[in-house]
Amino acid sequence: MIGRRIGLFLTMLLALAAVSAQSVEAPAYRSALAKRPSDLRPFLTLHNQSYANVSEWLLKDLKLNLQVDFDHQRLKASGEYRFQNVSSSPWLVLDVQDMQVLRAIDMETQRPLAFAIIENPYGSRGLPSGVHSHALVVETQGITGDLHLRLEWMTEPQSAALQWLEPSQTHDKQSPFLFSQSQAILARSWVPLQDCPSVRFAYQAEVTIPSSMEVVMSAVPVGQSQADSLHRRVLFEQKRPIPSYLLALAVGEFEYQALNDKCGVYAEPGLIKKAVWEFADLPAMIDSAEALYGPYAWGRYDVLVLPPSFPFGGMENPCVTFATPTIIAGDRSLTSLLAHELAHSWSGNLVTNHTWDDFWLNEGFTVYFEGRIMEKVYGKGYADMLTVLGWSDLQSTLNEMRDAPDDTHLHLDLGTRDPDDGLTDIAYEKGRFFLMLVEQRVGRVPFDAFLKRYFESHAFGTMSSEKFIEVLNRDLLDQNPEWDMDLEIEAWIYGEGVPQPWPLFSSQELSRVALMAQTFNRTLRVEDIQTEGFTTHHWLCLLRNLELKDSAQMAKLDKAFAITQKENAEIACLWFVHAVHCQYRLAYAAMESFLGQVGRRKFLMPIYEALAAQSPESREEGLAMYVRVRPGYHSVSRQSLDELFELEHVDEHSMMLHMPSSGAVPALIEAPRETRSPEGSNSDGSGNGTTRDGGTLRDVPPAGDDDDKKN
Repeated sequence: MIGRRIGLFLTMLLALAAVSAQSVEAPAYRSALAKRPSDLRPFLTLHNQSYANVSEWLLKDLKLNLQVDFDHQRLKASGEYRFQNVSSSPWLVLDVQDMQVLRAIDMETQRPLAFAIIENPYGSRGLPSGVHSHALVVETQGITGDLHLRLEWMTEPQSAALQWLEPSQTHDKQSPFLFSQSQAILARSWVPLQDCPSVRFAYQAEVTIPSSMEVVMSAVPVGQSQADSLHRRVLFEQKRPIPSYLLALAVGEFEYQALNDKCGVYAEPGLIKKAVWEFADLPAMIDSAEALYGPYAWGRYDVLVLPPSFPFGGMENPCVTFATPTIIAGDRSLTSLLAHELAHSWSGNLVTNHTWDDFWLNEGFTVYFEGRIMEKVYGKGYADMLTVLGWSDLQSTLNEMRDAPDDTHLHLDLGTRDPDDGLTDIAYEKGRFFLMLVEQRVGRVPFDAFLKRYFESHAFGTMSSEKFIEVLNRDLLDQNPEWDMDLEIEAWIYGEGVPQPWPLFSSQELSRVALMAQTFNRTLRVEDIQTEGFTTHHWLCLLRNLELKDSAQMAKLDKAFAITQKENAEIACLWFVHAVHCQYRLAYAAMESFLGQVGRRKFLMPIYEALAAQSPESREEGLAMYVRVRPGYHSVSRQSLDELFELEHVDEHSMMLHMPSSGAVPALIEAPRETRSPEGSNSDGSGNGTTRDGGTLRDVPPAGDDDDKKN
């Protein structure tokens, strides 16, 4: 097979006089190719974490056929691609990982095309070895017009983007479940693509699933039919062009309940009632967002509550946001995550960062927009609490990143690093506070008008930091010479830390709570803490400001407020970090149960980091806890935790997690089939800081709204 492909490649290249964007001499290229396909490596270009030759072929439309195979944990797939011929090239290069490509066909002539997968083309000079790093090279010699290509492939069970769950790993524990997570550069592990945010394409899909299950995609369902007695086909269409990281799929036994004619909720049957109650304010959020910055462009806005192993807070897939079940707190106190993912329908989905170096243009805008939605729906006092917590998160991240000052720029220089290295509060919170500063300088009315025009003018396009500065000056700041005086735009975007001047903000509510904490730190009297009317945000402020020194102090608080038993994941995470620092052993059983039931990386990392840092004995205890529950975590979380515990190899075949339905600690059992191998991203930081209104934030990692974004 390889010999036949090489022969076809040789035939293809005999007529070439020059090759590739790297301008290598044609004879040298032919000589390298004659040896083996892997010798194509020197002729491939790595740009913005992608090998795709987008300056020569540009994807415009994709028609997918996906067959979901739960028994073998694979997608059997084909795709018909339409590429615009930008600059005729003898080959097409796509990003791939964790798949077998079976054939390539020119649909215009029905001619088979030669192809080869080049593994890790740049080796140690490229993306991390074995992570999202392969190139699919397809012969296109002689094709002078646009390319209509058919590819057939099959994903591997360890596909980094796909998580295949056993019934025991779901909420209801009745049926298996599949979901994707394509951001940032994982889409290539289930669909061959030009996997970079600058490329946008429309797509259609036909998905074959078991008849008893449901399926959603980042697209609109447009029909279905029976495939056979056990399976049905569901058709989807996304007419709006999207970047590859927004390609999404989920399959499982879940139900749907509409909240109104614009939006609704998907969840497993045992969770749907709670989810519908928790998300009741979603219609008001949509109305507020549209009133601020124009019509929602993606049709319906629905939310799918995923099983606990989902590693992030939410994922802003068009048409259907994927959300963690940890936001179902029973009091609607964590729904700012919904506002955040909804805001992405404008900032990110509508106007997308051109490269991952410009990630702040997605996330900083979205956090700012999220705050505006929360203010309209819940009032300024509520939004002010979120802002103050966000500032403390940013200060903690800056403290953690003292040794990596270049990564505190808004515009990053990731080079060949994984884009997830940029997934910190710098993009989210520093970006938000820069926009707040601009708003306060020019006034809210002019700034809102600017943002609305910004989304309209650049819809379904991309934006770079350099271009945004031009747009900001031309369309807003040039209207008044005084507006950009001392604004320090270049320092905010291209400089370290947070330059002054800072935007002004405060929260009377959190100032009151910080004063309570300071009083308790001095008197150790629980009577000095009055929790009536506390929301999650009050509790977070309190726990961040407490100077707990030993288990006796924690026991006193626990007796008064039963904090160990609280089911709110935000509160639990901070409390368990305190428990590790103070060796409050009475909370350890609940903590280990929590680690077995929650897969969101934002909550896992601070607890495991505390265990690893406390003492050698604590590190061993934390490692034992992790090994017991590791197979139930998503590859993104596993990668971060494997790095924390310095695990170089884990036998994936001998472990599987049973998510407990109660407080029982999960135990190992033999896995009935192959499970996934670790892939993913790095952890984010935590540390110390101060609020703008004087509340001191102590040595406890922030667990507030960092991923009402992602982690």
